[in-house]
Amino acid sequence: MDPRDVVGVASGRGGSLRPLALRAHPLVFGVVLFLASELMFFAGLFAAYFDLRSQTAVWPPANVHLNVIESGIGTLLLAYSSGAMLLFTLSLSRKNWRVARVLLSTAIVAGIAFLAIAMHGWSKNTFGVTSHAYGSVFYTMTGFHALHVAVGVLLLCALFFGMRRPALSANHRAGAEAISYYWHFVFIVWVGIWGTIYLIR
Repeated sequence: MDPRDVVGVASGRGGSLRPLALRAHPLVFGVVLFLASELMFFAGLFAAYFDLRSQTAVWPPANVHLNVIESGIGTLLLAYSSGAMLLFTLSLSRKNWRVARVLLSTAIVAGIAFLAIAMHGWSKNTFGVTSHAYGSVFYTMTGFHALHVAVGVLLLCALFFGMRRPALSANHRAGAEAISYYWHFVFIVWVGIWGTIYLIR
């Protein structure tokens, strides 16, 4: 164990010293708090969706025809991207830079492809954000999620070009770890949105 990771020591029985719990890096801790607040935001959107659904006789409206297969492909791409980020962090911890760079680049491409599929789906929809309550909540949920994906892609690109820089690699790769947490969060939220909008309906 690296002595720098130990917060302190406490006396155990017989006067022996035992290490206290390890403390998370402030950057990682801050990102986790931010993601907790983002989770509450999306929870509010889910609550609004189900509230409107419970008060509407026909849900979704008759003119709503969503492409489940296309959105499912986008879901698989985002799942792959999240898995690639998990393997990326493992490769980074082993300083296997070549594998890490390949994994990260494929995660970025998968994220961009997800955004392309989402925008293609929007362009094919027969309803808009002002068409009805369903349209409003649909575009609010998917739109804010797409915004989070776009931000995540930019963060992944920054990580790709600076994975060896101290800002992202110092302190046990806290910057890379924080970005990977954000990306996993984006995927988990999308699973909830996809299941709610495209499967449960």
